Amino acid sequence: MKKIFINTLLALTVALGVISCDEHYTTYSGPEYVMFADSVSTNMILADAEYFTVPVASTVACDYDRTFGVEVVDKGSNAIEGLHYYLESNTITIPAGELATDVKVVGLYDNIEPTDSLGFVLRLAMPEQLEWDLYPEGNTTKVIMYKSCPFEVNNFTGWCMVTSLLLRSYPGDNTSFQRLIQTEAHPTEENTVILRDCFYDGYDLTIKFNPEDPANPLVTMDKDQLLSDEASVFGQILGDNKILTTHSPYYPSYFNSCQRFVELWNHVYVENLGETVGTVGHFYSILEWVSDEEADRLRKEGL
Repeated sequence: MKKIFINTLLALTVALGVISCDEHYTTYSGPEYVMFADSVSTNMILADAEYFTVPVASTVACDYDRTFGVEVVDKGSNAIEGLHYYLESNTITIPAGELATDVKVVGLYDNIEPTDSLGFVLRLAMPEQLEWDLYPEGNTTKVIMYKSCPFEVNNFTGWCMVTSLLLRSYPGDNTSFQRLIQTEAHPTEENTVILRDCFYDGYDLTIKFNPEDPANPLVTMDKDQLLSDEASVFGQILGDNKILTTHSPYYPSYFNSCQRFVELWNHVYVENLGETVGTVGHFYSILEWVSDEEADRLRKEGL
């Protein structure tokens, strides 16, 4: 779920060092090239964000301002300019002495649906000699946009459908790898939800949402939560008859505020008097919050 934009070429140009177009320094002795910092730019559209940026880099710094045009390419674009987004300007300027600048794009939050997958292609309008033959597509980039809704913990309370590989591997008394459960906000812990009878009857779990970074909407779990007893799930006791769980240290868990679901990776393990007996595994589950009407329908289907 996290989309990381890595400015590889921007990092390269910084490593080459700041020089003038007259090459007063010797760190980089090649010609001047200008390009988008990456071939793909993935961006979250937030309700309160003024704009997002698409970086442009140059191999050299000049002692004068450089201005270039920015065009939207119809081919490869399904986002509509003026409906889903607009450019703050159709030109960019790399200031004198600088190696980089940004194209500023305003995403129109209210016009983007939670399930939309929107993108458009930008092209730099500049002299051909500024295009780097080692990076032939550097004058274009694909800009991808997706909507991020404000977090509200109550959107993750009520009825929840759990679909779990843990239940497929270790069903216990379950007759399906899906369960319809009830959830509620924790009375004292902020941004925390209690999952009643989450995987097995009689055993509640908690998950904590971390909404501070909308681009990295992580979900975590406290350590050593009691998932179930061993006897009813494994049919035998290997440790102290307690199956414990926490979030996986290897696979991050994420939430989606717009579509009200959590992708949960949890680490399941067994101990005996605090000493590790062994890891049961790392299991993936989808938690989807549903309306009362949808819950009624699911219950009639036997969930």
